[in-house]
Amino acid sequence: MSDIKDITLYESGLRKIEWVRNHMPLLNDIEEQFTETKPLAGVKVAISCHLEAKTAYLCQVLAAGGAEVYSTGCNVLSTQDDVAAALVKSGVNVFAVHGETMESYYEHLRCVLRPGPNVIIDDGGDLLHIINNEMPELIDNIWGGCEETTTGIHRLISLASRGELHFPMVMVNNANCKYLFDNRYGTGQSVWDGIMRTTNLIVASKTVVVAGYGWCAKGISMRAKGLGAKVIVTEVDPIRAMEAKMDGFEVMSMSQAAEYGDLFITSTGCCDVIVEEHFYKMKDGAILCNAGHFDVEVDVAALRRTAVESFPARNNIEGFKLNNGRTLYLLAEGRLVNLASGDGHPAEIMDMSFAIQSLCVAYIVRNKKMLPSTVLVVPEDIDNFVARKKLESWGVTIDTLTEKQREYLEQ
Repeated sequence: MSDIKDITLYESGLRKIEWVRNHMPLLNDIEEQFTETKPLAGVKVAISCHLEAKTAYLCQVLAAGGAEVYSTGCNVLSTQDDVAAALVKSGVNVFAVHGETMESYYEHLRCVLRPGPNVIIDDGGDLLHIINNEMPELIDNIWGGCEETTTGIHRLISLASRGELHFPMVMVNNANCKYLFDNRYGTGQSVWDGIMRTTNLIVASKTVVVAGYGWCAKGISMRAKGLGAKVIVTEVDPIRAMEAKMDGFEVMSMSQAAEYGDLFITSTGCCDVIVEEHFYKMKDGAILCNAGHFDVEVDVAALRRTAVESFPARNNIEGFKLNNGRTLYLLAEGRLVNLASGDGHPAEIMDMSFAIQSLCVAYIVRNKKMLPSTVLVVPEDIDNFVARKKLESWGVTIDTLTEKQREYLEQ
């Protein structure tokens, strides 16, 4: 039971999955453990996540644990059709096609929910939104779920505050081994990978405007600086603005920064970060892209409305000529640039994030119907286990507190 583009594409997808498998030692260990103990036997798991090779391997690890897995994407441009085909070949139910319409995207979300999942893995909160608003009959059968990304956590907290969260959701994004590494180092590298492979332009000497200074934006800014760019950060939070300033970046409002930037990257999790008033202040040839989960940070509708002409400038780059004679360029339709224009985070980074995901799914199953229907932090023992296993995979040893040191710290 699947709906994909073409099953005959599976061979290249298998090679991609095998490549990441060779660089994800934590998931290797968990797969081996799950295969032996079958902690997810008989459990139905619905996943909405960027459907590329690392996610495919996560699906296979859950299936190795005995789960019946139903997988779809969380972005219409991040699905890789060959990986989807390979995942179907391995026995996972997949509903996703690269470049599908939003109507098809939402139908595929419903497809992974219709079998009646016991656990969900969400990336951005779309599964939860459909459950609450269209398929509430599923709620009683759901033991809990995991949320992968910052935007989804915002939606979760909002739901919980209104009393509309009806089963436990573990905030995987907020685990130390997730946001400190995935959000900072993973996003920092993958965003620039997507930008550079799409534009084929140099970063050194350019002025890069980064909207936001959360963990993802910190990684983006740090990598831009390392590539030789001058970095301007825009923020609404005074504390984060101070952090950016003390980290050596210029800080100003977007209205001020608009006239200086050669390349603009939004990473805020909010809407209307770059809007019509900013477009007219930008340089001829300025490039815009988004590293936030949803395509609402750059007002693409306003850009289309105000442009006198639009044209394909290069694969995944659209040019917009304004009535002032200047042309702006938008990458990946304003969608998540590191996945819509690239392969997403490095495998070694997602090894940690997906290790947490798989262990949290097992945690939910072990404690089914015992956890409160609210947002939950990742158990500390899972976070620490992942950290120690990652260090072990690098061949790194660390010190251990002596009994005297423990007693001293507990005074």
